[in-house]
Amino acid sequence: QAHGGNTVGSSAYAIMPAKFCAVPDHCRRDPEIPVSPVNPSRVGPETRNVDQLIKQLRLHHRLFVLTGAGCSTGSGIPDYRTPEGHWKPAPPVQHQDFLRSETARQRYWARSMAGWPRFAAARPNPAHHALAALEKIGRISRIVTQNVDGLHQKAGSGAVIDLHGRLNRVICLGCGHRVSRQDLQFRLQDQNPGLSGLCGHRLAPDGDAEIADTLARRLKVPDCEICGGTLKPDVVLFGDNVPTIRVQKALQALQCAEALLVVGSSLSVFSGYRFCKAARSHGLPIYIINHGRTRADGEVTTKVDGECGAVLTRIVGRLDRN
Repeated sequence: QAHGGNTVGSSAYAIMPAKFCAVPDHCRRDPEIPVSPVNPSRVGPETRNVDQLIKQLRLHHRLFVLTGAGCSTGSGIPDYRTPEGHWKPAPPVQHQDFLRSETARQRYWARSMAGWPRFAAARPNPAHHALAALEKIGRISRIVTQNVDGLHQKAGSGAVIDLHGRLNRVICLGCGHRVSRQDLQFRLQDQNPGLSGLCGHRLAPDGDAEIADTLARRLKVPDCEICGGTLKPDVVLFGDNVPTIRVQKALQALQCAEALLVVGSSLSVFSGYRFCKAARSHGLPIYIINHGRTRADGEVTTKVDGECGAVLTRIVGRLDRN
């Protein structure tokens, strides 16, 4: 059931019972959950007219914003799916494979070693700057991002929950010791001098790069310098669970919001889609800015199909004058 033009302000929302709960997270971005086909009879008012969305956003001063890979494509970081919802690259490393297989860890860290310099050099684009500006003028109460690039914080956003962690940190699965990803890059280069020229390969969505498996199998994987344990990027890999406390914190923030704004996410997996389900169950309007189909197209109040940076820049320019 689409929300239509219904909006819920702070006074109306205050009388709603708080029924939010942490739903078990089966996966981060599960490739087994495709984008559902859009049934035209269930699709809410979808529009390319940003003016309509601006008019509706003027009614809200506590937006809960969920961002996905499409928010960072303007920074040179590729996204995962086509506008139709299909995978662009081959699915990345799975959590269980990373834990069980030395070969999988070699492949991951070799690809990460090749892609890290350009990923670390990525800078916020107009989408990140516009969201930071909306937070500054009091329109956003919380940003929950599925991205692991830290670009919201670099743009100046403060109220950010990194749902899937941050790629600039590495954690030991044995003792829990954390180190910076840049420090690990130095170790990777020192221990693998013959692979130091891998940075010329094409960047992939998770900050790694596409390289030949024959090269990856030559990589010496660094161990934890404290206990000798296995090092893992401090992110939720595909097939792993988002920490419950992180989910609960995000759902509590949504409970205090007036509307949900999705930016650059296809919502193809439950990790992000859960927030649409929670918003819908409490009567909150759902707004989406995304290039292509999303899993929530049948539940959206208003959707703008377009490039996130351009749309958000126009929105913040108009809202900032009110």
